[in-house]
Formats: sequence, structure tokens, C-alpha cells
Amino acid sequence: MESGATSARVVVGQRQKMKVMVALDESDGSFYALQWSLDNLIDGVSATNEPSLQESGLVTLVHVQQPFQPSFYPVGPGGAAAFYPPTTLMESVRKAQAENSAAILSRALKMCNEKMIKAETLILEGDAKDKISQATEQMDVDLLVVGSRGLGKIKRAFLGSVSDYCAHHAKCPILIVKPPKETASNQ
Repeated sequence: MESGATSARVVVGQRQKMKVMVALDESDGSFYALQWSLDNLIDGVSATNEPSLQESGLVTLVHVQQPFQPSFYPVGPGGAAAFYPPTTLMESVRKAQAENSAAILSRALKMCNEKMIKAETLILEGDAKDKISQATEQMDVDLLVVGSRGLGKIKRAFLGSVSDYCAHHAKCPILIVKPPKETASNQ
């Protein structure tokens, strides 16, 4: 019994490094969640104004892009033939997706750098709800932070909510950061 009490004191005395994952998309709500996390959860600034990589944990900035699925269009009488988009069009769409993901994560990295927080980026492809939940488990994340878009009950029922799904399926604690009231009422 004595050894358990001793180890508890040691753990309490040490600051644990925390692995935080912040899910981002192009919405203001996700960037608000990142800024809130940087301001309130993560301390990475040391007295010397140098990044304190030993003291703070790691922030993983994750963006999930939808897989590009080319559609085919029926042409001809009775739709007997199918038309697929040209390869150049598909490559253009994929390139645009990659550029969008890079822009989102670049903006997020800049926010982390301004606060002198160590961050890494991760781009996944697929359904955001599933991919984020899987990534938290695979990367052994301590906390998942997601923004709330403030969908009403009807929109949430039809569109689904990434934050709601992650709250029920992620294998770690999840923090859903709601935007301030003035921002939420403008959307």
C-alpha cells in the first residue's frame, strides 16, 4: 500500500506531456477551437522565449479531405454509353484538394508558431468522423479538440455532426469548443 501512495506523489509532482489533436476544416469554428486550445490548454512558452519542447506536449493538427470520386454521366440514347471525366480534370480536382488542405494546415501551423507551440500536421482522406476517431486511437492521443459549427437539430440529423460522432466513438477525452455567441448568431 505504501508504494502506491509514493508513486502517486511522484506522478502528481511531474508535469505530464500531453498529446492533443485538433481537427480542422475551413470553418471559422475549427480555427476558433484551435485558438482557444492554444490560449487555454497548451503551454509551450518558456521564460527565455524559446520553444519549450520538453515542457509542453505535442499538438497534432489534422485535416480530413473527402476522397475524390469521379462521376459518370449517361450519354447517348437510353443512356447506353457512359462518360467519365477526363484524367486531367480528376488530377486538377485532386491538386485543388491538396492545396486547400495545405492552406488550412499552414494557417494552423502559423497560429501554433506564434504561440511557440510544437505542432505536426496530418492530412487524411475519407469520412472525417471515422478518420478522426481512428487517428486518435492509432496515435494514442490524450485529448481531441474539435470545433462546433452550431448546426441545428434538423441539419445535424441530415448532415451528421463530426463532433457528436467523435464524442461517442473516439477512444480519448474530447473537447468540443463552441464559437462565441456573436459568431454563432452570424452563421
